[in-house]
Amino acid sequence: MSSNLTAIELLNLGNEGRQKPVLNQYWPYLLGTFFGVGTGVMLNFGTKRPLFSGIQKHIAGVVVWTSLLTYVTNKREEYLAEKDAVLRHYIQLHPDDFPTPERKKIADVLEPWVPIR
Repeated sequence: MSSNLTAIELLNLGNEGRQKPVLNQYWPYLLGTFFGVGTGVMLNFGTKRPLFSGIQKHIAGVVVWTSLLTYVTNKREEYLAEKDAVLRHYIQLHPDDFPTPERKKIADVLEPWVPIR
């Protein structure tokens, strides 16, 4: 980044042509499966049955946990998108509050080095 970036450019930086990482796409399904099967196992353990008996409990747990985690993920993404939109709108309405920062050299930022012996 050789040039000075405005606040809007910084907010939009890196979003063009970007797709979600693979783990972020599938985490509700992975965790839903883990917690759903775990819920069935814990229910069977609590009632002193074989851990993987009653497969309908495991399937129902996977469905419930996956649905819940998918809903939470969608709500989180909506919240973050709305937050970004509000920030973008505020920056557009108040450009004088966000001046373009002046360029600094590393030598101006670092303090002089004094060896302590």
